[in-house]
Amino acid sequence: MANHKSATKRARQNEIKRIRNRSSKTRIKNVVKTVRLAAEQAPGETAKTDLKTAKSVIDIAAKKGVIHKNTAARKISRLAKLVNSASA
Repeated sequence: MANHKSATKRARQNEIKRIRNRSSKTRIKNVVKTVRLAAEQAPGETAKTDLKTAKSVIDIAAKKGVIHKNTAARKISRLAKLVNSASA
């Protein structure tokens, strides 16, 4: 455990950020799963609306620094490709 006052504060901050990042990453995983299932089962408007929601969630996570911006772009690109190929 940290010995200095500043180090203990930093440890507290890191723990709070870790929990916040974990919940954000879980949300990303859930929306990605939702889009994949929608594209597989009912490739239509449902998949497109789910894709729109997923884009928003992933972009917000990238903006906050939870995931890297290139990772976010890659996830969005792959989901869009999946939805477009399923609906075509």
